[in-house]
Amino acid sequence: MQAVTFNTNGLGYWSRTAKAVEIVDMRINYINDEKSFGELCVYFNTDTWDVNTMGLIYTDKQFKRELNEFLVAQGLATAEYSEQGMQGEDYVSLDVEGKFLQLWEAKFGTVLVVE
Repeated sequence: MQAVTFNTNGLGYWSRTAKAVEIVDMRINYINDEKSFGELCVYFNTDTWDVNTMGLIYTDKQFKRELNEFLVAQGLATAEYSEQGMQGEDYVSLDVEGKFLQLWEAKFGTVLVVE
């Protein structure tokens, strides 16, 4: 994936940092057996965002808006933040529904169910 940049506005519950965040990868890391729900992990360059000093991107509305605009522009559907405990040191975890998974599979090929 070619790196893209999304911005935070610093108004989330877990961070007050407003800055550009370089995104380096996006992966589906979980899909339920019915393929009606999954987890999209959006990986960021830890040189541009350090969760230990800047906090979690989780709940930042600008980041989610820019991400969803990007996803839709790529022919995918939108995503919602997953719970706080799902967030990683180098990724933002989001919930995706069946429509997203169908569009992802059509665009990128077979989606494997990770158990």
